[in-house]
Amino acid sequence: MAEERINAEQVAHVAGLAKLEFTPDQLETFTGQLEKIIGMFEELSTVDTKGVAVTSRVTDRHNALREDVAVKSNDRAALLANAPETANGLIKVPAIIDESGDGE
Repeated sequence: MAEERINAEQVAHVAGLAKLEFTPDQLETFTGQLEKIIGMFEELSTVDTKGVAVTSRVTDRHNALREDVAVKSNDRAALLANAPETANGLIKVPAIIDESGDGE
């Protein structure tokens, strides 16, 4: 392997800053994984990108969403049709306060 890019002590230090605790086996695994990740970034930095235009967007579409427009509606039937459960023309929701008096 080429020169060491990161070592277990550095990984343990950063883990400590993040309030993470690793076993020695986990520390060894994560150190190896981080070593490979750093290597991938170093490999990417060797790619010649001269003459390549900066890309901030991969598509020419700027906003594929519809305009968000509030619409006044008094269509109670449509509202209730979209509710998961109804009762007596109202939307039924789970009780959050138990007033049964049985303590449960």
